[in-house]
Amino acid sequence: MATRKDFIKIISVFTASLALQKEQLFAQPLTDFVSKRPPLPDRHFTSEAVEKMIATVKSKLKNKELAWLFENCFPNTLDTTVDFETIDGRPDTYVITGDIDAMWLRDSSAQVWPYLPLMKDDKKLQQLIAGVINRQTKCIHLDPYANAFYKDQAKISEWKSDLTDMKPGIHERKWEIDSLCYPIRLAHKYWQLTGDTSPFDNSWKEAIELTLKTFKEQQRKTNPGPYHFMRTTAWATDGVPMAGYGYPINPVGLICSSFRPSDDATLFSFLVPSNFFAVVSLRQASEMVNKISGDAALAKACNEVANEVETALKKHATIQHAQFGKIYAYEVNGFGSFNLMDDANVPSLLSLPYLDAVSKTDPVYKQTRKFLFSEYNPFFFKGKAGEGIGGPHCGIDMIWPISITMRALTSTDNSEIKKCIDLLISTHGGTGFMHESFHKNDANNFTRKWFAWANTLFGELIAETTSL
Repeated sequence: MATRKDFIKIISVFTASLALQKEQLFAQPLTDFVSKRPPLPDRHFTSEAVEKMIATVKSKLKNKELAWLFENCFPNTLDTTVDFETIDGRPDTYVITGDIDAMWLRDSSAQVWPYLPLMKDDKKLQQLIAGVINRQTKCIHLDPYANAFYKDQAKISEWKSDLTDMKPGIHERKWEIDSLCYPIRLAHKYWQLTGDTSPFDNSWKEAIELTLKTFKEQQRKTNPGPYHFMRTTAWATDGVPMAGYGYPINPVGLICSSFRPSDDATLFSFLVPSNFFAVVSLRQASEMVNKISGDAALAKACNEVANEVETALKKHATIQHAQFGKIYAYEVNGFGSFNLMDDANVPSLLSLPYLDAVSKTDPVYKQTRKFLFSEYNPFFFKGKAGEGIGGPHCGIDMIWPISITMRALTSTDNSEIKKCIDLLISTHGGTGFMHESFHKNDANNFTRKWFAWANTLFGELIAETTSL
């Protein structure tokens, strides 16, 4: 298994070898690697600890292009997407995803995640992240079924005509399990690293209660629950069939997710990676409400649902593949039907170890991983520009840099990690940033020039590979 010291060796050898090949690898002369960050007065937030990390990592990278990419990408969330203030004496941080002025519970959590270890050296940064937790709590209270929100809770969405229970302040109301998991993941790590319990007041505990209630409703044991969603659109992945409830499921204890973390509709409502994520999150929530709030009953209830979902996963989440043996399905319905694929967005099957849902050495995960990077995964694309996992959201032959970064973060193979970093360097399309996706044969054909999650996750990988 690759360790942090192995990563350091990888990055040192890798960047040195690339320096020798600059004639072939660099699309621009070295003198053109000018920072793409906004001028200092235009940056939304500046962290001394983050700036120090950038300088430290850059000093270890012999490859100037890689150093340039890291400098551009790692602080991109702070530079361009955060709106930090104090409201009623409490920090409040609104985080947009990039080129869309809305805050996704998933994206906002993932965007600030790599900064968590730096809080100990920067109390201002700690307050910013506490503000994200506080803002997410408000969002969950507004609607636990929504995935994206506005800063202004009176703002009316462009999706106001969606056939669901839309409210002001909600950008989009696509029910995704991970939308309620990510805030718990962020809160738990924040609490572990700081010991600060100030964000975890009664309102936060009530958000946990809402999360548990929503998960239980979406187990759909006796009825389809209160959530439904339809949209008038030509895009099939933007609507949910069967009057907005999805195709029938057998209530086996798993949680239904009408949408994937890509914001695309599920085929079968039991989205396996998101159910794995829910198990982890419910147990983290249980620990927190027990130790911080002293609510043993709520802690027990969270654990009970976690155990039920885990048991159901063991029974229903795996299938026997003719080429790869026992692997995890992407989606199931509890009746025996399954969907074999993966999507670049996290949670994905690929990302399960990253989310602490399974071990990197789990035999079923290892076989699943082989499937994911094979011709049997319909959304694994390989071409002249590179290879990686995409998904229906951007279409055929479009590879997501997030999937390449996640492949490296979950790998135990040094050569595979090196290959992933190589691909990320060669596919930024001359922009100095990661994108939502790029065409397998042409990295200059990409989607979303400003996608902060992809940038920050790339920064997390490079920081990881250069840290002791």
